[in-house]
Amino acid sequence: MRRRLIQSTLAVVLVVIAVFGVSLVIVETRTISSSAQESVDNEAVRIGSIVDSRLLGGENITPGMLADQISKDRYARVDIPGHPPVQFGDHPTGSVIRGKATGEQGEKVVVEERRSSVTREVGRTLLIIGGVALLAVIAAVLLAVRQANKLASPLTDLAETAERLGSGDPRPRHKRYSVPELDRVADVLDSSAERIARMLTAERRLAADASHQLRTPLTALSMRLEEISATDDLDTVKEEATIALTQVERLTDVVERLLTNARDPRTGSAVAFDIDEVVKQQLEEWRSAYRSAGRAIVCSGRNGMRAVGTPGAVAQVLAALIENSLMHGGGTVALRTRVTGNQSVIEVTDEGPGVPADLGARIFERSISGRNSTGIGLAVARDLAEADGGRLELLQQHPPVFALFLSREARTRKAPHTSRGDDGGDRPVR
Repeated sequence: MRRRLIQSTLAVVLVVIAVFGVSLVIVETRTISSSAQESVDNEAVRIGSIVDSRLLGGENITPGMLADQISKDRYARVDIPGHPPVQFGDHPTGSVIRGKATGEQGEKVVVEERRSSVTREVGRTLLIIGGVALLAVIAAVLLAVRQANKLASPLTDLAETAERLGSGDPRPRHKRYSVPELDRVADVLDSSAERIARMLTAERRLAADASHQLRTPLTALSMRLEEISATDDLDTVKEEATIALTQVERLTDVVERLLTNARDPRTGSAVAFDIDEVVKQQLEEWRSAYRSAGRAIVCSGRNGMRAVGTPGAVAQVLAALIENSLMHGGGTVALRTRVTGNQSVIEVTDEGPGVPADLGARIFERSISGRNSTGIGLAVARDLAEADGGRLELLQQHPPVFALFLSREARTRKAPHTSRGDDGGDRPVR
């Protein structure tokens, strides 16, 4: 491209020089020739005037008398009636420029000059014009090289940017070149890079969310299948198979939810549902895992609560909180349901050490974890809650209290609070 720009610029300059240079040479040649002819004619008239004045004064005309009156390198001859011709200067040979004049006394004056002097003057003029043309060509080449570099270098940068995008490096360069057309291309490439970066981020996030969200139902399904394979009781097999089918349905719901959030995180299928059913399902699912860990999971609070949301998403949020308590907490895990204003609240707490002080404000950020885990679970849980118009908050760090806030159904049936045990502890719901 650089070579083409230089060649095209140089061609334009040469054409301009050829057109205007030839015209200038012709004009200058004619001007110099005309000036030389006019100078010789004026010289002849001037000498004729001098001769007239001398003749009127009665003087004899001699070559010495007029030798100082003629320009150097010129020849003059004066023909006076009744007198011999008077000549002074060297008689030129070859092509000459001749000027003639006739005086008032009848004398005739002829002045001659070699045409080579005019040719030398024309040569000097052509040399000057040629030098100017050469300088113009050099300046044009330098300007063409500079302009070619100014245009070619940005194109090279843009090509490298496009290549980087194609190779999977979507970092925008935000580099501009003070050329509107090239800056427009750079804007488009940077916008494309940002879109590709968002798409790659969304894909990585979907992959991370999927691996985390599918782990729990797959583990539960595996446990049910192990129970089926380890028993010969037909009733137990049927019961475990029914639970396994429920896990498969939940797994399908998780996949659909992940795909929906990948397309539009704010797209939900909120409906009115019974919170008791979701809580009961989570208790049944996690009871065996807590029993294996030598711990308990209980629930208390208000019964018969209804909320607006996606049951599958709420189940995933509670599963993330319960799993987080199982992995990082200690003692008994308690789920408590209550009502505050026009919201239904599900709290999850345990008797563990709680959330470190330095992580309290960032506990819901991705990749934030105090126990070398993935740091994805709570971030996904908050996204799921917000997608249904709810919110997930950390109400207390020691002991940890996580609360899921959901909008209440317009009309809810009131139910009494669960009774307390004699020892003041919460009594697990059935």
